[in-house]
Amino acid sequence: MRFSEFSGKEIVNLDNGERVGVVSQSDLEVHPESGEIESIILPGTGFLGLGRKRDDVVIPWKAIRKIGPEMIIVELKQRGLARE
Repeated sequence: MRFSEFSGKEIVNLDNGERVGVVSQSDLEVHPESGEIESIILPGTGFLGLGRKRDDVVIPWKAIRKIGPEMIIVELKQRGLARE
């Protein structure tokens, strides 16, 4: 899959059905030697970029359960994989 296909997809948490963020608003953490994606980093911003800044949400690549045409399903709560 190319990054252009990956960009713009919504990330949804399987455990509670909540929208976590959008890939186009995120950064990817890439292993420097292998080039493999290790995690997706979603910036923590306030509503419309205003207000109190929240902590970044880091989604490990191993938390991804399914990549569909419009969204990415991740499992964060049960495995305690979300780190801030």
